[in-house]
Amino acid sequence: MRRKIISLGMLIGCILILVGCGQKQPQTKIPKADADYLTITTQYHKNKQNIELLHNFLKDSMVQKAGIYTNFNNNQKKSDNATGHDMLSESSGLWLEYLAQTHQNKAFREFYKNTKKYFDQGRQFSYRIDGKTKKKSDVNATLDDLRIIRALQIYAQNNNSKKYRHEAAERFAMLQTTSIQKARVLNFYDVRTKKASNESSLAYYDLATLKYFESVSKKERGYYREQLKLVEKGYLGDIFPLYAPSYNWKTNQYGTKNLNTSEALITVLHLAEIGKMKPETVSWLKMQIDNKKLYNSYTTAGAIEDHDQSTGNYAIAAMIFARNGDRKYYQKAMNLVWDDQVRNKNSKIYGALGDTKDNDAYSFNNLLALLTSQY
Repeated sequence: MRRKIISLGMLIGCILILVGCGQKQPQTKIPKADADYLTITTQYHKNKQNIELLHNFLKDSMVQKAGIYTNFNNNQKKSDNATGHDMLSESSGLWLEYLAQTHQNKAFREFYKNTKKYFDQGRQFSYRIDGKTKKKSDVNATLDDLRIIRALQIYAQNNNSKKYRHEAAERFAMLQTTSIQKARVLNFYDVRTKKASNESSLAYYDLATLKYFESVSKKERGYYREQLKLVEKGYLGDIFPLYAPSYNWKTNQYGTKNLNTSEALITVLHLAEIGKMKPETVSWLKMQIDNKKLYNSYTTAGAIEDHDQSTGNYAIAAMIFARNGDRKYYQKAMNLVWDDQVRNKNSKIYGALGDTKDNDAYSFNNLLALLTSQY
């Protein structure tokens, strides 16, 4: 099977709206209960040797003090997308979640301290650090911030830590002054221009995390209900049971551009985590796994736009099945993930999920697989 390895990267709407960030420190409201649904409780995984090899590759070859390389191969191609040794808050969030879920507490604390040191913009995290100039991007990617906040909460629960519980709630409160505006989860906020995107990728609605941190008042619970409604109304229909890529707040319309399958599946994962995934979506995803034909891009009508495939998409599918309580299909999807693992001990990317021809091994695919391997 030919696989094209991709990174989710960051979604930026080209139209901006002006928002006031303000100087007043936001009030930190700490939810009373634990968000137990954020933690991994299944025990579906096997393939311990595969997991160990992947962990060692990432730890030894990709994880740095400041963050994680986007690609093992450092050939920098001129592109707006992150590549080579650029570092993304997306990768840091996935690594932090893995460390929190696996109780690697000392490593978690150290890596989070450095994440703040290198990515922090005060009220949000920059989405990208340039591998050559070390310059931080002026904008965040809201999903990445939410993933870091989720990791903080998981660590707090696992360790009964008041410090990290407060840190998670404080980071969420600060994010509500930039790219989360009431019921709107916007793609990004620019700290230089003080402007935010007017678009919301549906994949950015991390519903489980939003549900927890917006449980602190009747008003915020209302925001969460609106957020969930927005995502659910983006359903494309039973024939192609995925969701629209985005919602535009200027036109009040759902986007019609082709679906990036990684983003589409993350939207489904977020629904699965709160028990809102449609049975039609489950059936469609099972069919793709059975046929080994989960492609990289589709039109909103369901036609295939990109016939390449991504290991990361199979990892997200496995995570979805685990959250749906389906051990059989979790393991079927993970078997397809492990099919792409490099087993040649002489390869520079031994243990990675990658392409030995060019030594391409992208953090997005590898980190997703490692996190999913813990279900």
